[in-house]
Amino acid sequence: MSDSVASSPFYTEDHDAFREVVRQFAEKEIAPHVHEWDLAGEVPRDLYNKAGAIGFFGDGFDEEFGGHGQRDALMRLVLMQEISRAGSGGVVAALLSNYIGLPPVQKFGSDELKARVLTPCMSGEAIAALAITEPSGGSDVARIRTTARRDGDHYVINGSKTFITSGMRADFFTTAVRTGGEGAAGLSMVVIDGDSPGLDRTPLDKMGWLASDTATLYFDDVRVPVENLLGHEGAGFSMIVNNFNPERIDLAAQSIAFARVCYEEALAWARERETFGKRLADHQVIRHKLVEMDRRINANQAWLELLAWRLNAGDDPVAEICEAKVDATLAFEFCAREAAQILGGASYLRGDTVERLYREVRVQAIGGGSEEIMRDLAGRQIGL
Repeated sequence: MSDSVASSPFYTEDHDAFREVVRQFAEKEIAPHVHEWDLAGEVPRDLYNKAGAIGFFGDGFDEEFGGHGQRDALMRLVLMQEISRAGSGGVVAALLSNYIGLPPVQKFGSDELKARVLTPCMSGEAIAALAITEPSGGSDVARIRTTARRDGDHYVINGSKTFITSGMRADFFTTAVRTGGEGAAGLSMVVIDGDSPGLDRTPLDKMGWLASDTATLYFDDVRVPVENLLGHEGAGFSMIVNNFNPERIDLAAQSIAFARVCYEEALAWARERETFGKRLADHQVIRHKLVEMDRRINANQAWLELLAWRLNAGDDPVAEICEAKVDATLAFEFCAREAAQILGGASYLRGDTVERLYREVRVQAIGGGSEEIMRDLAGRQIGL
């Protein structure tokens, strides 16, 4: 990230110290290997242990289970953007599935459940995933069909989930199920162990995020202890909705970091590449492209830092988070396209950073709620 980001008045010495730790981790442990992991379709399991050793997974989780003890939106912004410097959305998605799978456990799980699930995930010994989306529908979570029927001291789970990040390797699934009637009021959340009998997984092949394993899950009479219920029956919809906002600002932060990577790759190329007797950067049309990329990145970065500061102050700017996710992913899309134009044929070769990020634009714009859904939700929040 640029020096202007690190010198922002929003950040404390603790933020800057954590930035340096994560930056070194990304440069040493991730950046040299991203193409290799793309080809493999996964990151090494020991990468989670290395990440856990630097406190990568701890933001927003209790200290007694290995977390940082507080939720700091600015610290999360630092984490998201520094890990994204390596230029691989797949690696980011693989490592960060804990941050979408575990918050409901932290907020609504019993102490016994938190000890069993959070502790190994904080250290990197275990991996958590969030299982919401189903083959029959995506963002319309009120239509979830996977059922959980009470049978004594267990729930019996039947149904399926798809597009599940870390679905092939997760040890715990925070899962939306239907314990009641139709609609939002019938939804609950349970934690399902990855080794449960009756749980099957099928890998999905994707356009991008190649280093992140993604799966469809099948539940066939999977028995889950009642103690794995989060909160109470019927409380699942609010848990799902409240879990979305942090995910959306995380995706926006990643998108701007990826946009910055595209810009820096294009800037370096334009300074070195010569055409028609002068550097690419000496052509006005190329300079204008680079300035427009930088302008959009800086505007979005300032907005994200302000939103993170407001979250830390206790505000809940749902509409602006939705709008910021739209604007950040559009900026990423613009920068990836312009970087590809500046690099020309070099950006079309598999293994090039811009080529990888160009393919990953779409999932950033769809995951966590598509542009269309974000605009509609923002409109409802502001009273339209």
